[in-house]
Amino acid sequence: MSTATGKKIVVTGATGNVGTSLVRLLAEDPDVDGVRGLARRVPDLGPDRVQWAEVDLTSRGADLVKEFEGADAVVHLAWAFQPTHDPVATWETNVLGSIRVFEAVAAASVPTLVHASSVGAYSPGPKHDAVDESWPTHGWPDAAYTREKAYLERFLDAFEHECPGTRIVRMRPAFLFKRESASEQRRIFGGRFLPGPLVRPELLPFLPDVAGLRVQALHTDDGARAYQLAIHSDVRGAFNLAADPPLDAAVLGELLGSRPVRLPRTAARSAIAAAWGLRLLPASPHLFDAVLRLPLMDCTRAHTELGWRPRQTATEVLEEFLQGLQEGAGAATTPLRGRKVG
Repeated sequence: MSTATGKKIVVTGATGNVGTSLVRLLAEDPDVDGVRGLARRVPDLGPDRVQWAEVDLTSRGADLVKEFEGADAVVHLAWAFQPTHDPVATWETNVLGSIRVFEAVAAASVPTLVHASSVGAYSPGPKHDAVDESWPTHGWPDAAYTREKAYLERFLDAFEHECPGTRIVRMRPAFLFKRESASEQRRIFGGRFLPGPLVRPELLPFLPDVAGLRVQALHTDDGARAYQLAIHSDVRGAFNLAADPPLDAAVLGELLGSRPVRLPRTAARSAIAAAWGLRLLPASPHLFDAVLRLPLMDCTRAHTELGWRPRQTATEVLEEFLQGLQEGAGAATTPLRGRKVG
């Protein structure tokens, strides 16, 4: 139950990309009395008013009900992108682990659940006309990430009917970047030995231009502010989160001073598939297929009902992230540890 001075918030995946930004915001929030961060590996850092607990959501022995008792809201951010060669493992962590979280929220009578869904939950859609939150959320079935996000959307549909007393908010952000996440995201998608300095503009005279490769991005801190607003607002349902402009070869070419060169989808996919098959590249060709089909999102609902707007443009976000790649930027948590390669 809440105290007279503020709310008690529990955050799963608190040491990751979004978790570190959200925990920092909540620790500074005068309307929050305390934050409990759950993670598989507890960090040795503040901020004040934050308690850490070592919890593995895949462990059937984890007492999540005990962790959630007395909380005013649970923000579920925990997610594993790897190993892409073992979809059973990611299903156990992401889907079954999330279901354990949802069921514990109900058992502990937590009044608010804020779940990190994704643009990846959406069915294939347009690349030039933005869709709102009513667009179907069946994902791209061949990619584990989108398949898992879509499955949890279906589970929450039923969960809402079974637990009408729980206010459920589903955040569907675009790709989230910040300087401190650069090393983690390089390891997840490019591999731990991909040299970050290769992203210097002078080393990229040409930029592959693949049909359909047009996506949205968002600064992680802007995404975390939306989660913070959802905790305090009396809102339910889904919210799209993204910044302008959409990123494609033309925008990236201008940013990097590189000339876009058309590359057939089949050639790009074949190269990714070969590298993934040889375990040289963590990002799978199935995820590449999904990205080519993701719709652009209309964020009007977040603007009007949450009062949220991003403070940084997508190009500013990417500039910061690329600088972080070059510097091997990171943070003092196990997922975000920094490392400069090359």
